[in-house]
Amino acid sequence: MRVFRHIERANFQWLLLAFIVAVAVAVAVANNGVSRYDYSAYTEVDPSQYLIDLPSSSQKRKRAVAIHVSDSGGNRLAGASVAVQQISRDFPFGSAISKTIIGNSKYQQRWFLDRFNAAVFENELKWYATEPEPGELNYTLADELLAFVHANQIVARGHNIFWEDPAYTPAWVRSLAAGELRSAVGTRIRSLLSRYRGDFVHWDVSNEMLHFDFYERRLGPNASAEFFRTAAAADPLAAVFMNEFNVVETCDDEKSTVDLYVARLKEMIAGGAVQLEGIGLEGHFSRPNLPLMRAILDKLATLNLPIWLTEVDVSKSFDQQTQAKYLEDVLREGFSHPGIDGIMLWTALHPDGTCYQMCLTGDDLRNLPAGEVVDRLLGEWETTETGAETTDERGTYSFHGFLGEYKVAVSYDGRSTETTLALSGGDETRHLNIQL
Repeated sequence: MRVFRHIERANFQWLLLAFIVAVAVAVAVANNGVSRYDYSAYTEVDPSQYLIDLPSSSQKRKRAVAIHVSDSGGNRLAGASVAVQQISRDFPFGSAISKTIIGNSKYQQRWFLDRFNAAVFENELKWYATEPEPGELNYTLADELLAFVHANQIVARGHNIFWEDPAYTPAWVRSLAAGELRSAVGTRIRSLLSRYRGDFVHWDVSNEMLHFDFYERRLGPNASAEFFRTAAAADPLAAVFMNEFNVVETCDDEKSTVDLYVARLKEMIAGGAVQLEGIGLEGHFSRPNLPLMRAILDKLATLNLPIWLTEVDVSKSFDQQTQAKYLEDVLREGFSHPGIDGIMLWTALHPDGTCYQMCLTGDDLRNLPAGEVVDRLLGEWETTETGAETTDERGTYSFHGFLGEYKVAVSYDGRSTETTLALSGGDETRHLNIQL
C-alpha cells in the first residue's frame, strides 16, 4: 500500500505508465532477457539472460565487429585462426577508495586494479577533511590517492565540493556570518579546483540538495546555482553533477521523489543558467524495488543527461549472503539500463577492515559474498573469445563484443600478426582489415 500512496503523492500517470511498461517488458523476458524477474508472475529468470534489456541496451554496451583477413595480394583467407582478447572495458565500473589503499601493494595490485577502472575518494576531498580549521589546508591524502589513480590510468570522480547537510559541514564554517561564509565558499572552490583542475572527470558540486539546504538558507536560494556555475568555469573539463540519495532506493522518502529530482534538475538548467552535465544517484539500498528502479531510471533518462550510480551498497542490517543477492539485482538492473553511464560502489576498505555498509573483501583481501558477485558480473560483462575461432569462406570472423580495447592475433599457414582494436560505441558494424 505504501507504493500506491506514494504514487498518489507524486505523478500518478507517469508512475502507473512506467509500472505497466515494466510489466509488459518483463513478459518478453524469454526473448529479450530483460529482467531478473518476470514481474507478471514473479518467477525467477536465469541471470545470464539479464544483460539485454531493449535493443538500445545492446547498442549501448556492445557492438558488432567483423575482422577480415587477407594475404598481401588482397585475397581473403578462409580458415585463418583468429584469437580475440578484451584487455580493457569502456564502461566505468569502480569503487570508493580511502587512505587504506595508499602504499598497500596487495590491495592496489592484487585486488583493486584487477577489477576496477574508476574510483572516487570516500572522504578525502570533502571540506571537513581538507580544511578542518580555517586556513589550515591539507591535501596530503587526496594527493596520494590521486597519484595512485593517475599512475594506473583510472578515472576518478570528484566528491564533493560542498555538502548541504550541516552535520558534514566544518563547525567553523557553520559559525560564519553570511558575508564571511560567502567569502569562505569562494575560497573553497578556488583552492580545490585550481589545485585539481583537469584531474577529475566529474564534480559533485553541492551534495544532497533535495534533503538539505544549509548554504541556500544562509546565502539565498540561488547559492547552489552559483556554486555550479563557478565550478564549471573553474574546471571546464569536468562534468558537474547533482548527487542525491533515496531517489532509486525507495519510494518512501518524500524529499527525493523522481518528480522532485527532475524538477530541481530542470530548474538548475532553465535558460542555460547552469551547465548541469550529470545526474548522480547514490544507491544506498536496503531491499531494492527493481520495477521502481527501472521506472525511475526511464524517467530520468528522458532528460538526456549522463546518469551514474555513484555510491552503491546494501545495508549492513542484512547478512552477507542477502547483501550479495541484493547487490547483484541492483548491478544487473543498472548495467542493463541504457541510461546508466557508470557505476561506483561505496565499498572503500577502512584500516580496521570495515566499510561504510558493505565490504567486498575482508582485511585479508579474500572475497566476501558481495565480492564474488562483482567478480562474476565482471566476467559476464567481458567478451571472451577463444583462439579456436577461424575465418569463414569469405575470410571474415564476426563477433558481438563489449565496448573496450582488444588484442587481436591472427595466423595462417605459418604467418601471424597481432594488432589492437579500440571498440567504441556505434550503431554500425566495426570493420577491421588485417593483412598477412
